[in-house]
This record gives sequence, C-alpha cells and structure tokens, in this order.
Amino acid sequence: MIKFENKAKLACAYGGMVWGVFWIPLRALDDAGISDVWATVVFYFLPLMALVPLILYRWRHIIRGGWRLQLIGFFAGFSMVLYSNAFLYTEVVRAILLYYLCPIWGTLLARIFLKESIIPIRILSICLGMAGMLVIFGADVGVPWPKYAGDWISLSSGIIWAIAMVLMRNDESNGAIELTTTYFIWGTITAVIIACLPFSREFSTLEIGSLINSLPWLLPVLLIVVLPGVYAVMWGTPHLNPGIAGLLFMTEIIVGSSTAAILANEPFGLREITGIVLITLAGLTESIGHYFTRFVRFFLPNEK
Repeated sequence: MIKFENKAKLACAYGGMVWGVFWIPLRALDDAGISDVWATVVFYFLPLMALVPLILYRWRHIIRGGWRLQLIGFFAGFSMVLYSNAFLYTEVVRAILLYYLCPIWGTLLARIFLKESIIPIRILSICLGMAGMLVIFGADVGVPWPKYAGDWISLSSGIIWAIAMVLMRNDESNGAIELTTTYFIWGTITAVIIACLPFSREFSTLEIGSLINSLPWLLPVLLIVVLPGVYAVMWGTPHLNPGIAGLLFMTEIIVGSSTAAILANEPFGLREITGIVLITLAGLTESIGHYFTRFVRFFLPNEK
C-alpha cells in the first residue's frame, strides 16, 4: 500500500506533468488569435466559471478559511500568472531556469519559518535537479543572473510560489477544494489586472470570435486536464517540505521537453535524456535514501 507522503509526492509530480503540457493549448490559442496575457486570463477564468457551483456550495468553508486561505490563493495564483507572463519579456530558457530556483527558496523558507531541518540528502536532491535542468537547456547557459525585466518577473514568481508552499505546509484548516477555488479566483483577478495594464496591451490580442470557436476543444482540456492537475498540486503540496515539492514540479520540464520533441519537432537526444534522468533522480533521492537506510538497518546486526 502506498504511503500517504508518497501519494502526496505522486500528486505533485502529476501536477508538474500537467504544467508541462500547458504550452500545447497556449500555442493553439495563440494560433487562434488569443495571445499572451489574454490566454492566461482565459486559462484561469473558464475553470473559475466551472467552479462557481462548487464555490456557492462550499462558501462557508471558504469564508472559514480566513486570511490564510486568501493569502495562499493570492500567492499561488499570482505566482503562476507572473510565470506565464515572464516569457513576454525574456528568453524562454532564462524564465524557466530562474523560476525553478524555487526548490532552493522553498527549502530556505521552510528552515526559517517552519524550523524544518536541511538534511544533506535534500541538498543532493536540489543539486541533481539543478544539474538536470542545466543539462537540458544547455550547460553553456550557465547561471542566468537577472538581466531583463522578464528575468526579475520569473525569479519573483518562483519566490512567491515558494511562499505559497510554505503557507500550505501542514495547513489542516483548508482542504484541497478550498485551495483550488481560491487559486483560480486570485489567478483570474491578477491575470485580468495585468492584462489591462498599459505595458501589457502591446503584447496581447483577444479575438472573441476565435475564443468562442475554440471552446469545443478548450473546455474539455481545462476541465479534464488543468483542473485535476491544479487540484493534485493543492492536495499534495501541504503534506511535503516545500523544497521537495518544488523538485517534484520539475516533471514540467521532463514532460514539456518530451512533448515538444514529439509534437513540435524540437531537439531531443542524449542531452535531454541525461537531464531527464537527473531530474527524476532528484525527485526520488530522498525516497531511495529512506529505503536504503531501512535496508541497512534490517540486515546489519544491532550494536550494543
């Protein structure tokens, strides 16, 4: 039987996989004339509309969640909106690399605010994850120190997501349903605000007719893929150390690079495979270490 913590890890890994295929409907929306910041608005607004009956049914639970629930929803939703828009102002590789420093921020914040220890094997996990990411995107990229506006946006989104993970950690007062609904509420609010800002308008287009024509395929994607993926993240994250959760979300890179190779004919060779292996090991290192320790203790004689 799978342990509860391992179920939480699988949920976060699944959520990362769902994020890894976001580029497919986003590219389809762009081809349909709904680009950039407005595509982000659509991705939050339509699931929110689908959740309205659930929000009305669970409104007492949402109100009972108080400021902590609203803070989690705000930080989580705002983080993903920032991450989506960071690609407008910098290179894709730089945005991804800077955002996925979040396992480091999550580990440090958990140490400061939750008093969770930083064990050596977790440092190894983070190093493996970072190495795998650098291998996939090219070792020549190096450390992408923030230089463009999009770099700072992406870096900020990773830090904000780490804050959300710390707030969710061991939060027993709010369930995954409440976390998911507030995530989409605040995601929609922040996405609309950003889309209406003057500097965003030059990057965005919204064709209402194209949006209506896209609904037959877009709604199933959002309801069958996106919503369960977000729910999995909101269910699994509170039960894991923020650093580990951040590493597990790196499955986005694995799935994103794999699907891009299959559907968009982007490069996929030894470098990508090596990076995927390293990222996979990063997510499994603590579990492997745990079972190895149990194995050693079982077979070695007890010393008195």
